Amino acid sequence: MALTGVLRPGHAQLRVLDLEADVKLYRDVLGLEETGRDSFGRVYLKAWDERDHHSLLLRQADQAGIDLMGFKVDSIASLDRLEADLNAFGVKTERVPAGEMLNTGDRVRFVSPMGHTIELYAEKKDVGNGLSYENPPPWNAAAERGIAPARLDHALLGGVDLDGTIDIFTKVLGFFPVEILYAEDGKTVVAIWLSCSCKTHDLALIRLPENGKLHHVSFWLDSWERVLRAGDIMSMNNVSVDIGPTRHGITRGATIYAFDRSGNRFETFSGGYGAYPDMKPIVWSIDHLPEGLDYVQRKLHQSFLTVFS
Repeated sequence: MALTGVLRPGHAQLRVLDLEADVKLYRDVLGLEETGRDSFGRVYLKAWDERDHHSLLLRQADQAGIDLMGFKVDSIASLDRLEADLNAFGVKTERVPAGEMLNTGDRVRFVSPMGHTIELYAEKKDVGNGLSYENPPPWNAAAERGIAPARLDHALLGGVDLDGTIDIFTKVLGFFPVEILYAEDGKTVVAIWLSCSCKTHDLALIRLPENGKLHHVSFWLDSWERVLRAGDIMSMNNVSVDIGPTRHGITRGATIYAFDRSGNRFETFSGGYGAYPDMKPIVWSIDHLPEGLDYVQRKLHQSFLTVFS
């Protein structure tokens, strides 16, 4: 086994202002599959090519934003080890028992120095992707419903203590930096893109004056053409688009950013490049942020820099 410890982003739980309106957007426009509802009022969804029971949870609230971000680890042994490592590093954790979240085992939960609730878990029910595990075709009808992303890809979270949060993810959880944005002094990290796999990022973090903020959750599409198709579908369904279609300089990803009905930003993303822990991180200076954000127009978009939930 090549990947050990933390494997990938597993789920994000978002707060929405009108639950059924946003369920309809994520299910019928984005094309996620609804997989369950629980006694807490949470709605569970997954992308068509994900095999685990869910990757997105929505709940009704008075304010939009993110409740928690979960990462899957490779085994119960790793879950226990990482919990001990977090505690040894001075991070307080709690255990959330199996079953509190549908079809999910024990979760180890902590609050990052940036104010986000982060979870680790090892077990979630395999519900498949609608294809056989023996001699399957390459896709099914679900792959053409709405925008139809293949998976939850990453999230960008914002808060005050960026340095302390980076330390936890890199020194304890085994993430590595892929790209880094520095302030004018060339020393202060403004934003960082971290990977626990071989992607350009599984988590991005940005320094903000307020804790616990969500910039976006991102869903993976297979090609630039699928990103363009996503733009058409968003327009057909009166989805509020923030940026795109365009290409990032940072991570090289093709992208569209849009907002759900409650104001949570989501991304449809493709491209990027293979990243490995032995690679030297790519660095960006703040004066090159325009092309880092929007390489096509080399333009800063104020909404992108100022709107968080």
